[in-house]
Amino acid sequence: MKRRDFLNAAALSGVSLLGLKLGVGPAAAADRNDVIRILLEDSPNTFDPSGTGYNPASCNISWNVYDRLVTYGSKPVAGEEDAFIYDYNTIVGQAAESYSVSDDGKVLTFKMRDGAKFHDGRPVTAQDAKWSLDRAVSVPTSKAQLSTGSLTSPDQFVVLDDMTLQITVPQADRFTLPNLCILFPAIINSELAKEHATAEDPWALNWLKTNEAGGGPFKVTRFVADQQFVLERFDDWKNGAVPSQARILAQIVPVASSRRAAAEKGEADLVRALSGRDIKDVMDEGKRRVLGISNPARMVAIAMNSEMPPFNDRRVRQAVAYSVPYEEMFKSVLYSRGTPLFGGTAETTEAIYPQPLPYTQDLEKAKALLAEAGLADGFETTFTIDSSYTATSEPVAILMQEALGKIGIKVKIEKVPSAQIGQLQTDRALPMFIAMGGAWLADPDYFFRIFYNSTRRWNYGNYQNPEMAQLVEETRFESDRAVYEAKVLRMIELAKEDVPLIALWSPFEDTVLSDAIHGYTYMFHGQIEMRPLYKA
Repeated sequence: MKRRDFLNAAALSGVSLLGLKLGVGPAAAADRNDVIRILLEDSPNTFDPSGTGYNPASCNISWNVYDRLVTYGSKPVAGEEDAFIYDYNTIVGQAAESYSVSDDGKVLTFKMRDGAKFHDGRPVTAQDAKWSLDRAVSVPTSKAQLSTGSLTSPDQFVVLDDMTLQITVPQADRFTLPNLCILFPAIINSELAKEHATAEDPWALNWLKTNEAGGGPFKVTRFVADQQFVLERFDDWKNGAVPSQARILAQIVPVASSRRAAAEKGEADLVRALSGRDIKDVMDEGKRRVLGISNPARMVAIAMNSEMPPFNDRRVRQAVAYSVPYEEMFKSVLYSRGTPLFGGTAETTEAIYPQPLPYTQDLEKAKALLAEAGLADGFETTFTIDSSYTATSEPVAILMQEALGKIGIKVKIEKVPSAQIGQLQTDRALPMFIAMGGAWLADPDYFFRIFYNSTRRWNYGNYQNPEMAQLVEETRFESDRAVYEAKVLRMIELAKEDVPLIALWSPFEDTVLSDAIHGYTYMFHGQIEMRPLYKA
């Protein structure tokens, strides 16, 4: 949905566009313990957890306004005080007070939490959970993702009574529970949503774009598209601890220099989406706290179309991998604000991914590989970047252009609008480009399934390898841990040898915090768990 369309739709909905009347200015808001002021780069473009074309700001709204049957636990961030990250290996009840899994792993039973209510006061029931899951496996945005956890049909969700829901899968699937924890399977107030559904729109897609029907710890009380929104604590929320009653005042500040100035002056409690250079300067000044948290399932890479000549020759891809000026890029482009994914060992010993690939810049080895591939004189190609991310993508492309020129490869840099680059990736029309991918789930075999085997655009390198495809299918349902890890190790070896993606780094999710903020918790896909935040 386009931003203009969202604004127009919001004006016709129940969402207030009259502005925020907190009675305080921005600087004063940052000082008050009942208001937590957050500066964001983008405005939400939908309130629907399964909304088409959702952006990161929409994810943050949905994550905090809706509950799910289950959610991830949290754990401390290593090396940081008073900072937490989601614990992928710990799944706890949320809208469901408890859950159980049958011995064969095929039947999951959820007991709804007694006394839980939606924001309009209606009780949360198993019927709401079923309708929401029926919707999630039917709506295109969420349908494909939930299928990775064997959640494909409304017939799988059965209401045993008002407080009990049962889910049945064809066979035990390690991805079923984690898929229930992510953004899409939010528990929607089904009675409210159905009041706004039509024969042409049975899932109330249009209404839920601009209206929330949740029962989560926060509710949207004010929204001004492209400017600001307010989340207020839901007093009747029963599904966990609430450290404080502070309101969340989120202001949209698209200009990075303005966000940086506010961070430096202490005019906001949380400031996000600053460049590596800005973060370095703030840290060098030493007046503000900066949290840099690495997402374990996110990777920035240089993708090469492994089915398009000359990149269909593994030796050519390896030559390019040995040409990358990794250290220079990491320091001068990212300002070291991330986890390096280069310079790893040739031997594979850990069944985790992403992990550093065994490549560093070695131009002589790159030239030798090109000569071995019959391309001693080099070739010409294009390097495509998304025009929306030129701050980091363009310097990476320029450094690649310079490095590849040293081994005889002439590179033309092409900037393409975001609206077009996705289709070009889907059409497998790009020879080489910068890929930025984040996996919903953190299992290494899931990462390979999405980015090294999928038929969708996320298989950025257009990697077609029968052995990888077989390993992906075998690991999904593998219950023997030793067998599973052995197969993952082989996948990692293939990624190293065939290198359709040249891994660069996993960028930090950098946030500048005021000294008053406590309980910062980072979830996946750039989301903040707002509930544990409090000011002191």
